[in-house]
Amino acid sequence: MASPMRSLLADPDRYLQSFRLFLERSTEHQSMQEFVERQLPDMIASIGNGKSTINVLSVGGGAGEMDLQILSKIRARYPGATINNEVIEPSADQISKYKERVAQASNLENIKFTWHKETAYEYESRMNAEKKTKKWDFIHMIQMLYYVRDVPATLRYFHSLLESQAKLLIILVSGKSGWETLWKKYGSSFPLDDLCTYVSCADLPRMLDSAGLKYQLYELPSRMDITSCFVEGDKDGEMLLDFLTETLDFVKTAPPELKRQVMEDLRKPGCSESRDGKVFFNNNLGVIVIEP
Repeated sequence: MASPMRSLLADPDRYLQSFRLFLERSTEHQSMQEFVERQLPDMIASIGNGKSTINVLSVGGGAGEMDLQILSKIRARYPGATINNEVIEPSADQISKYKERVAQASNLENIKFTWHKETAYEYESRMNAEKKTKKWDFIHMIQMLYYVRDVPATLRYFHSLLESQAKLLIILVSGKSGWETLWKKYGSSFPLDDLCTYVSCADLPRMLDSAGLKYQLYELPSRMDITSCFVEGDKDGEMLLDFLTETLDFVKTAPPELKRQVMEDLRKPGCSESRDGKVFFNNNLGVIVIEP
């Protein structure tokens, strides 16, 4: 009998809701912000040398929260330059939130925004069809490589668009995170569609080495409060479980034995730590910075 489990991506509204709850309950954005504050300035120290226009490409820019922080650092480093910021993002809802954020922000003079409602693959296909090769000074892909069909090909394509002083920044879950433990063990039991594959920072060095690319790797500590996942009938807990397993209504549709094992493992040190009566999932991130 076919499993009633369905991918969370089959319900885009539920996916976005669960994603927002994840951001609320985790230190995901705080740990990225800390990275942008402390380490990004050195990385972008030469991307715009001698340029009056700096071209930035955001692949999977979402609602723009991290994008605007990255742009503020680039602007601070190159105060006289115009920044041309193009965003590839397939969700109309996320683009409209991004536009709202831009409309409310100050300090964005000299930054020109263009949004493309498309996936990374659609962008590549369109550029190839138009026989265009636009080069970029900074490209970033934050938490988006899970949604491409061919990760090595995507890395090679966007790397080929880098200018000589440019950088390609990738953020994914760390190979030392609870995601890695959970997905290495249960990934084949979850209902992934071909739009979503599990990839972590542990998988990238092999791909980059075989493509002969130079890179640096960083680890960012992060955690998520998943205490509510263990409270029966807790709506937020159920939604976080959907997000953790990429499964629509995991609690209602997962086979009892799978559900029991997942819940058991989520409490173990490989995934989480218990402190002060709460359970914190290891949401560590990995950052890879690729040279031209």
